[in-house]
Amino acid sequence: MTANESGRDRQSAAAEPTTVLPEAAAQLVEPERLQQALAESEERAKSHWEQYLRAVAELDNVRKRAQRDIEAANRYGLEKFVSELLPVKDSLELAVQNAARADASSLRQGQEATLQLLSRALEKLGVTQIDPLGEPFDPERHEAMMATESGTAEPNSVLQVVQPGYELNGRLLRPARVIVAKEPARA
Repeated sequence: MTANESGRDRQSAAAEPTTVLPEAAAQLVEPERLQQALAESEERAKSHWEQYLRAVAELDNVRKRAQRDIEAANRYGLEKFVSELLPVKDSLELAVQNAARADASSLRQGQEATLQLLSRALEKLGVTQIDPLGEPFDPERHEAMMATESGTAEPNSVLQVVQPGYELNGRLLRPARVIVAKEPARA
């Protein structure tokens, strides 16, 4: 082969388009696609990590806030209760100071006024009195002290209230102590 022929072969080979086999093309495209997928995955992972860190910080803030609220409730929870009872204490102190100079009638009036103050204070705090006279006996709210025969009252109803009960916002503090009616014995 002459030098001219070999140069022509090179020129014709350079002029011909190079064909890439499909397998080789797939191998060339695959790394680019993988590089792009990896970059997208790293971006998502970074975003998820930042969201996780924000969530952990928020959870820690909520926990600290709840702890502060619990401490404040323990420390100052009785504040409303005490502020409602202070006028009752003042009234009792006034009664004790004036007991030597007062007559029985004025002492009674003072006690009634003090009792009204206490009743209003308890009512403001959500305490309600259970006075079930004439109602059917309810073992969840009443404590039967005894049962007495009665010809006038319904059997198993409250005939007499020995001591009223109390509820705080619907929750039983103390059951009412009662005497329950029962049917008279038949002769």
